Amino acid sequence: MLSPQDQLTELVRTLETQQHVFATDPLLITEKLQGEDGKPIQKLHRRASRIDSNGALARVLGKIDGRIKGIMVVMSVVWCLSGFLGLFTLLQTNVVNFFYVLVCLLGFHTIMLLGWLVMTLINQGKQSSNWFANFVSPSYLIRGKDDVTKAAVDLYERQLQHSGMRWYLGRFSHQLWLATLTGMLLAIIFLLIVRQYSFSWESTLLSDQALITLTQVLGWLPSMVGFDVPDSTAIVQSRLVTDAMPLTVARQWAGLLVGSLLMYGIVPRAIAWAFCSLMFRRKKMRLDIKQPYYQKILSFWQRQVVDADDFNEVPVPIAPKAAVSAGKKLVALLEYPSDQDNWWLAGLDANINNSEIENFGIVDDRDDMARLKTYLDSHPVQVLLGIHHKALPDRGTLRKLDQIARHAKDGLIVQLLSDSSALDLTKQVADYQDVRYQQWQTALSARNIGLVNT
Repeated sequence: MLSPQDQLTELVRTLETQQHVFATDPLLITEKLQGEDGKPIQKLHRRASRIDSNGALARVLGKIDGRIKGIMVVMSVVWCLSGFLGLFTLLQTNVVNFFYVLVCLLGFHTIMLLGWLVMTLINQGKQSSNWFANFVSPSYLIRGKDDVTKAAVDLYERQLQHSGMRWYLGRFSHQLWLATLTGMLLAIIFLLIVRQYSFSWESTLLSDQALITLTQVLGWLPSMVGFDVPDSTAIVQSRLVTDAMPLTVARQWAGLLVGSLLMYGIVPRAIAWAFCSLMFRRKKMRLDIKQPYYQKILSFWQRQVVDADDFNEVPVPIAPKAAVSAGKKLVALLEYPSDQDNWWLAGLDANINNSEIENFGIVDDRDDMARLKTYLDSHPVQVLLGIHHKALPDRGTLRKLDQIARHAKDGLIVQLLSDSSALDLTKQVADYQDVRYQQWQTALSARNIGLVNT
């Protein structure tokens, strides 16, 4: 079964697709819930509850659910009374044939329990016949020709046809058996309190030793939880008893009878009931929010209006402005030659003496890097590195840049060189150079290396 909230939500969906007029406008409720927080399923539950503001839908669902559960309770009580009266009728004589009574108590029950276990193992993952859905059809439990009643009845009938209902029916079947066995147990305890019984056994084919072994095997499990079990002497003495027996022996047989009913009847059936309850919880019917009806509502709630005032532009990384020192300078080109002579003059102060500027040339291969690092380790100079517009800020190029920055004792500054020969750039080429320029801005900003403004 669906949970009560899921049932109400699904009933609202069914009625809304049928153009039903609700107590509150669904569109208005849907719009108000757009700004509220919560998981999708929680908001759908909230929406259904608000649409059913007068509780009319919930009352119809509650009436059907209450009548189904009422039938189950009545049937359980009837089965309990039948067990009580059946055993009460069986134990009307003062001398009781123990094994005959035990077979009457547990014989058919054990066969049915083993049959259920076998069918459960055989029918794994298969849909069992749903007799319960026909027996307690909601159309028999509630009468009404209005849209709400018809939709609610249809909703319950769909739930009763769900594949997980096989465990619900199994649980109910075990519940009836437990009610019957409980009635028998109450009858035994009541009669043992108010009457004096003698227990006997008789057999044409089985010897005394066979019955002793059978009784000891039967009594092993009840004895584990404290019930009395007849000893060998008591078993032999109980054969063909026709009159009163010693009270201690009768109590031993009575303890074995009650213990057998508990350990071989009620306990296995209770375990089966608990197993069906667990499987029904795992296979329980869930609200399918992937249906187009629910997806349309959820999609509406996820829409957001973005105003221009709410937009915060992410700042673009910008390299810091280069601080040109007054000391000696070493100028070098990274990987590419420059099409301009004395390219560094555009970035350095005009008052700097040319004698303080040493041109290293192009730094490209490993030998160039080794020679530059050796020079920088022995000369405290500020390095002005010219980077051509074709140079990519890839991993290898940036590794060279990092090495130069580590060895430059007076710091490293960078000057980005443009292509002066291309005076009339096309828009595509200009955009490409802008993207490349911004890439270098980002790389220099991450390393805190100053950029010369030209």
